[in-house]
Amino acid sequence: MPKSYAAGIDSSTQSTKVEIRDLDTGKVVATGRAPHPSTTPPRSEQDPESWWKALVKAFSQVDKRYLKAVAAVSIAGQQHGLVMVGEDDEPLRPAKLWNDTESAPQAEAMVRDMSPRGWTEACGSVPGASFTVTKLAWVAENEPELLERISKLMLPHDYLTWRLTGRHVTDRGDASGTGWWSPRDGVYQRQLLDRFLPGLSNALPTVCDPDADVGEVVAEELGLPANVVVAPGTGDNMAGALGLGLRPGDLAVSIGTSGTAYAVSTTPTADTTGLVAGFADATGNYLPLVCTLNAAKVTEAFRRLLDVDHETLDELALSAPLGSGGVTLLPYLDGERTPNRPDATGHLSGFRSDVGRPELARAAFEGVACGLLDGVEALADAGVELDQRSFLIGGGAKSAAYRQIMADLSGRSFVVPEDDETVATGACVQAAAVSGKEPFADVAERWGLGAGAMVEPSDAELAAEVSEVRARYRNLRDSVPDAPQQLAKSEPDPETDTGQD
Repeated sequence: MPKSYAAGIDSSTQSTKVEIRDLDTGKVVATGRAPHPSTTPPRSEQDPESWWKALVKAFSQVDKRYLKAVAAVSIAGQQHGLVMVGEDDEPLRPAKLWNDTESAPQAEAMVRDMSPRGWTEACGSVPGASFTVTKLAWVAENEPELLERISKLMLPHDYLTWRLTGRHVTDRGDASGTGWWSPRDGVYQRQLLDRFLPGLSNALPTVCDPDADVGEVVAEELGLPANVVVAPGTGDNMAGALGLGLRPGDLAVSIGTSGTAYAVSTTPTADTTGLVAGFADATGNYLPLVCTLNAAKVTEAFRRLLDVDHETLDELALSAPLGSGGVTLLPYLDGERTPNRPDATGHLSGFRSDVGRPELARAAFEGVACGLLDGVEALADAGVELDQRSFLIGGGAKSAAYRQIMADLSGRSFVVPEDDETVATGACVQAAAVSGKEPFADVAERWGLGAGAMVEPSDAELAAEVSEVRARYRNLRDSVPDAPQQLAKSEPDPETDTGQD
């Protein structure tokens, strides 16, 4: 019997990646990649046409014998970005991306207007500058002439699916990061959008079921068969969960330039503190997520200061005792630029004349780990069950120091997956599941997703010392006025946050 394949697309801030996998075994048989234009926040914008050109280029790198046998395709895209299309089917302006923070004033005003509780009851999250609704509010305030020209509102993955099929559709996972769709109720909150931006609710895409076949391919440039099954696609974090084979109760901690902690939950969350984003996932469950602004960028800064390579930094950190000899780092090196609030800065406590390079190196890793564990605790405080497997992913997961220190300070055993291209893999999983009309979990299990090395806590006898390290960190955190800025109300892009080379 001839082989059939699934094509998964990861359209991130930095690039487009294409992965072709055997539908039966999940084996990767071909890949392609093409870059996107670079951006420089606080204004972070890209022409949506550049995503399509990158997609065409990435597919051109795939052997045609595989393309002709692709049975299903799915597109995962960077969350939250705002694409506005006019009646002529052309974008009205460059897309504002998730990490464009120009809408921070609009976000603060919208939260004041409706209250954090009002927002979480309506759409599961308190919107920050990353959310699509705040970007649209920025356009309304700064480029109001464009509003009446909007024919279609889209997220980045919606735009690419539309170019691929001609269908104006989205999925529940990506829709849950807009600020106008309710994960709990599974519907658009049109009255919410009309409250702030009247007349635009009719421009929203249809939200497809997780297992929907959204249409046939009409774009010939990719070389795909016209009758290929097209899955709904999803946001990058949702696809990452699919690529790990994440199940309810599982925890994923991603260490990149910034970091995330997220889990699959069978019930929606509504965290009025704004720390936990109450997303939906791509399967019918939920994906509560917390972001920390500073993760591997912190250890990278200390690596430069100590003038060592990554391997030597790991060796230095692991040669120091748990607790870094009393040195504690609050790793808020970069804060969130919002009106009337200064950038956060890092704080080092317990620095004495006998502190050496090993203690400084370890303090950097422990500070980041404690910040990430704050995020894990925020998930638990929001009612998320975290009693199953734990995964450590992202560029920082390549670091021996991060792996061991995260295990020691959390008391958790972490799986470090063999395959770190989880977003493209997750898109392949969705494509395969929709094509074969089978549960997502069955595809993940058949493909052996989430397999990897296990990292265990080094010594159960260290519990008292771990408690002391965590307590010192909390005391320092609570003594610094700008400390709450570490836990962001947004999330990083899985590809840009590669962390360690």
